[in-house]
Amino acid sequence: MPNTCQLNQLLGQIKQCQLCAKHLPLGPKPIVQLASNAKILIAGQAPGQKTHHKGHPFDDASGNRLRQWLGVSKEQFYDADLFAIMPMGFCFPGSYTTNDNKSGDKPPRPECEIWRQPLLNQLHKVELTLLVGQYAIEWHLKQKLTVTNAVAQWQDFWPHTLVMPHPSPRNNIWLKRHPEFEQLIIPKLQQRVAELITTDPV
Repeated sequence: MPNTCQLNQLLGQIKQCQLCAKHLPLGPKPIVQLASNAKILIAGQAPGQKTHHKGHPFDDASGNRLRQWLGVSKEQFYDADLFAIMPMGFCFPGSYTTNDNKSGDKPPRPECEIWRQPLLNQLHKVELTLLVGQYAIEWHLKQKLTVTNAVAQWQDFWPHTLVMPHPSPRNNIWLKRHPEFEQLIIPKLQQRVAELITTDPV
């Protein structure tokens, strides 16, 4: 199919991308999961150091929680025809040092934006986009919103888009302060995901 050919061409170019190589402490290693038939797009932040070494996304505690939120198995999650995974930054951007007065990983590199819209143009079958974290929310919604405010307004974007906090254990405090996310929103997400990934009967 033409879409598949164009997507594969783009993925080949991304694999060779060196746009921000000098800024990456571990060098370029783009990590995405994309297929033209994908029904659900997960737009996250950027691969962490563990993901960089493993070579595939969300194979950690964050991924376990995300799959639990989605109500899917690992096999389903890593099926590119079901789930497209395209973070805001494709490579590990590095972590802050003690001298930076910050903690955690650095923001996604802005150079990846050159690839984003061309890739999205090839994902014609996506019916649900999950915006995971601040950077994805701001880029896709084209507005400045905190994660808390975006989640509070989730019904404004549903059912084609869902704004979400990052599933990282770092957000346990946020989740405890906002129990409505897991109590009210997650069941609706699981129902929507099940509808999209269930094969129509013959």
